[in-house]
Amino acid sequence: MADRQAGIQSLFGDAVRETGDLARKEFALFRTELAQNIQGMFLGLALIVVAAVFAIAALIWLTQALVNWLATIVHSDALAALIVGGGLLLIAGAFAFYGKSKMSAAGLAPTRSVRSVQRDAEVLSERVSG
Repeated sequence: MADRQAGIQSLFGDAVRETGDLARKEFALFRTELAQNIQGMFLGLALIVVAAVFAIAALIWLTQALVNWLATIVHSDALAALIVGGGLLLIAGAFAFYGKSKMSAAGLAPTRSVRSVQRDAEVLSERVSG
């Protein structure tokens, strides 16, 4: 009877120790995944900054030359300026929307950690009931 009692205590001690190890590993996975997701958010922010730099550079260096060239084709400086401005706005908008998609709050969710914890809970419940 004493051997059986010691065996149960040993099993319980092993279970507590393994549960602690599992919790530490899950927390480490959570921290790693969150760091990667935050890194992705900063990438999105950097892409928005890049979009702004390209939009400004394009407006400064190419707009006037493009407007002048287009004005010779459409025979109107104002219409040429509207066409060029609209095109540059579309390019800047495309970069901004792509950058914004990288910064979504859903991208910060630690989905792999959640799945891993769910699997661990399933395994533990199977061991307890099995």
